[in-house]
Amino acid sequence: MDDDPASDEHERFRFETRSIHAGQEPDADTGALMTPIHANSTYEQDAPGEHRGYEYSRTGNPTRTDLEANLASLEDAEYGRAFASGMASINTVLNLLDSGDHVVTGNDVYGGTHRIFTQVYEDYDIDFTFVDMTDLDAIEAAFREETELLWLETPTNPLMSIVDIEGAAEIAHAHGALCAIDNTFATPYLQRPLELGADIVSHSLTKYLGGHSDVVGGALLTNDEELDERFGFYQNAVGATPGPFESFLVLRGTKTLPVRMDRHCENARQIADWLADHPDVDRVYYPGLDSHPGHEIAREQMDDFGGMLSFELDASLEDTSEVVSNTEVFTLAESLGGVESLIEQPAPMTHAAIPREERLEAGLTDGLVRVSVGIEHAEDLIADLETAIESALH
Repeated sequence: MDDDPASDEHERFRFETRSIHAGQEPDADTGALMTPIHANSTYEQDAPGEHRGYEYSRTGNPTRTDLEANLASLEDAEYGRAFASGMASINTVLNLLDSGDHVVTGNDVYGGTHRIFTQVYEDYDIDFTFVDMTDLDAIEAAFREETELLWLETPTNPLMSIVDIEGAAEIAHAHGALCAIDNTFATPYLQRPLELGADIVSHSLTKYLGGHSDVVGGALLTNDEELDERFGFYQNAVGATPGPFESFLVLRGTKTLPVRMDRHCENARQIADWLADHPDVDRVYYPGLDSHPGHEIAREQMDDFGGMLSFELDASLEDTSEVVSNTEVFTLAESLGGVESLIEQPAPMTHAAIPREERLEAGLTDGLVRVSVGIEHAEDLIADLETAIESALH
């Protein structure tokens, strides 16, 4: 390990420095400061089967290699793999499973994750149990002899629940299962699950790591060499890999991740405090609030509380739809993590794939609104929400 440059880098440089420099050096031939976009499908070989590290871009691409090294450094991971989307990353973890295996996961996971679990992999005789991940006893009780994976989100999407990563990982390992965590909401700037015992970290690079709503991508990070080799096999065999331009865009995004996240967090705190006192808001879901049931755990395992929050209006599905449709600064759109603020209604949008009865049981009400707080001026964002709520509900 002592001669591993990535390992040395973790010890020598802080996050903000690594976000800009990790995995990247000026081009040896031209001195170009930014990572070149290697727009190649294939590479010259010196002799049959003898190549210079690259043979075909589905298998490996220099721009993607730089991105993977950068992401691994930010998660304090030994290994990183980039994919064409966050869902491609999740699918790759599920590729580890066999027919008859069982997965324990959260009852308020992202709708796309719920969809691939229940509408794709259940058809391959893989069973899923959805439980309240804030309750370690419930996690423990859900395990079976055939459980091979514990899949977590924290903070969760969209209820911002906080899962005790260390405690959950200990349960998984006691049962001989892997613990995988979707760290998209927190980003490695705020939370590094591998340090807390997780085996696998998944990201949608589309969100904060890209940061500008102009690229789709995913990633898996691990410290387990065998897992990384399997991820690499599926990466090549299935082919859900990002192109060099997408890899370049994410590398551009990670350079500003720390300064963006600081502003996201600052704005979200101000908006959460304002919403908590609003007469038309029944509940605010933001782990930075003292009233949040997971606040103390979040303080222990996160460096700040993130730029995502949700709130529940005392309103019908239709009235809530009118609120989210009548903002001026917030844009009505799915996704999250860009510099611009987005607003959405999970019931008919990101979580529409979940049956209504199951959705309501998990707390995803018709009046629930999720916002991705951008880096605009906080007072403009608050005024925009105030106008939209007032016009729709009064």
